[in-house]
Amino acid sequence: MRTLSTVLLAAIVPTLLTASHTTPRLIETRPSAETRTEIDQDLHCLALNIYHEARSEPESGQIAVARVTLNRVESEAFPESICGVVKQGSQKRHRCQFSWWCDGKPDDPKEQKAWKRSLEISRRVLADEVPDPTDGALYYHTDYVSPKWSRHLERTTRIGRHLFYRPTQS
Repeated sequence: MRTLSTVLLAAIVPTLLTASHTTPRLIETRPSAETRTEIDQDLHCLALNIYHEARSEPESGQIAVARVTLNRVESEAFPESICGVVKQGSQKRHRCQFSWWCDGKPDDPKEQKAWKRSLEISRRVLADEVPDPTDGALYYHTDYVSPKWSRHLERTTRIGRHLFYRPTQS
């Protein structure tokens, strides 16, 4: 099982170190320009995914979509970066993991309030400030469709209009 890059997390989350065994001190990690660019891209890709997949959902549903994206990054079955996960399958129209990415429509957010909310949720999820409400889900769909693939997975939860799944545990 992969984990998110410690460089990425260290650059996002200030690290609590102890100068002695009794006095904690907060230090800031200053990432390189290359790492900052990667962080900015990942934050942007995650926020876009939240915006397009779940902007009408309650905050818990938006967090769940973000967590599925990160769960995929940690899985060997998916690309190793957030943007890689979001853009997976984009070689063919309507064959993406997230349909908004390759539907041929503009991806620029139009609703500023929803976009700001997506960015803030992305930041909080990347900083690991919120737990995973999906219990390790790698997949989801809305409740008004019934894809065949869902029959072969274990449903973990329902949040808002989305049903969440992970591979069946043996």
